[in-house]
Amino acid sequence: MTSLGKSSMAATTAVGTRTTPAGGRYYRRFTRAERIMHALLMLSFVGCALTGLPLLFSDKPWAGALARLLGGFQAAGAIHRICAFVMLGMFASHIIALIRRAIQNKDFVGIVWGPDSMVPQPQDAVDLYKHFKWFLGLGPRPQFDRWTYWEKFDYWAVFWGMAIIGGSGLLLWFPVFFAKLLPGWIFNIATLVHGEEALLAVGFIFTIHFFNSHLRPEKFPMDTVVFTGRISEHELKQERAVEYERLVREGRLAAQEAPPPTLESRAFGWFVGGTALLLGIVAIVLIVYSIFR
Repeated sequence: MTSLGKSSMAATTAVGTRTTPAGGRYYRRFTRAERIMHALLMLSFVGCALTGLPLLFSDKPWAGALARLLGGFQAAGAIHRICAFVMLGMFASHIIALIRRAIQNKDFVGIVWGPDSMVPQPQDAVDLYKHFKWFLGLGPRPQFDRWTYWEKFDYWAVFWGMAIIGGSGLLLWFPVFFAKLLPGWIFNIATLVHGEEALLAVGFIFTIHFFNSHLRPEKFPMDTVVFTGRISEHELKQERAVEYERLVREGRLAAQEAPPPTLESRAFGWFVGGTALLLGIVAIVLIVYSIFR
């Protein structure tokens, strides 16, 4: 083996099908607050899913067993409400953070437009078109900026879920209060909407979102960036080349440089992400079994 080959092997560390330069630079992608909010949102969503499924499929044999494992249907309901409260709290905290950013930093334009915005823009449609061409072998793989079109879809899906699932859930949580304001038939609709939309959300998060985030070849078996808050220079260049080139061009890349992820942050990511991934797979298996059995 040549010295060049040896140095090339020494410069990379294999992680599944992905290679990451050993000892390379890292850049800050998520703040501590964003990482904590994501972890709490994820765990509360998993908690709502696992406590809600026994009620939605109460006629299935596994439903009673899962409810007993959680302490009974009454305890499962209590856990469900606690998780819902945490989820609503995280959503409200995010909205407050956006308002504070717009007011204190005078960055309203940056929230609704530009590379750091989560609002869909014309470039996202172009990226989607190019991505499908690449899927079909009709063009090169597109290069992305800070946020991809599917990440923006995931982001706005939370708003839809909070409005539909969260709104119907609040009606069912406080029926006496809302009964003074709304007709009785609205609670029947809320019951149907809450269960069906929640099932759709669980199916999407535990399949499409998990695949995009963790199970696709370049990320398998776990992407810990959202937990550590750091992305390696190799990953930034490979996955978000437009962002990397833009930061270099604007002279802002050095300001984003951060220390490598600590062992504790990686362990936290593996534990929280791995737990959610495992429980999500269990939930999908139960759903598929219940629908087609």
